[in-house]
Amino acid sequence: MSSQPKTLLTPEQYLELERKAAHKSEYFQGERFAMAGASVAHNRLVARLLRDLGGQLRGRGCEALPSDMRVFVAATGLYTYPDVVVVCGEPVLQDGNFDTLLNPAVLVEVLSPSTEAYDRGRKFEHYRTIESLREYLLLASDRIHADVYTRQGDERWLLTSAGRMEESVTLQSIDCRLALADLYGQIDLSAPV
Repeated sequence: MSSQPKTLLTPEQYLELERKAAHKSEYFQGERFAMAGASVAHNRLVARLLRDLGGQLRGRGCEALPSDMRVFVAATGLYTYPDVVVVCGEPVLQDGNFDTLLNPAVLVEVLSPSTEAYDRGRKFEHYRTIESLREYLLLASDRIHADVYTRQGDERWLLTSAGRMEESVTLQSIDCRLALADLYGQIDLSAPV
């Protein structure tokens, strides 16, 4: 049995294909990875995050962007689409197409059981190399739970967690407080994700 050699893409080839594609794909080490659709709970959490962050950031020099904002991790070569990106100040973009951000301040991933290990592990390894990144927020979509990783001065990351409706998490770098009741209220977390 012969195996076909894998055709690897250059970053330029990936971007050319991605800009014409009907569906988003991530890219790493020459390979394109299709992204799956998201559950209703996942999408509601993203929408509420954008609403809450957008309201708190209004007029403060930062803005929350949805998952169509591609982020490039220069140190590792990963192109990815976080669920929510917060950029402060002027966005630094990779090229003249204005669709690939280089300087996120906060990244948010809404977890599903199939992506949780990757988002907490390998993806966070990539994200930690972004110099502008100050915080990484993970929200579960199958239970009430939030984890915030905050970069410390010595390059360590401090974890703060919350898991009850009456709790909140604070994104210190952008001075935003997110109440779990506002994010999770009336979302059916028992539905398949």
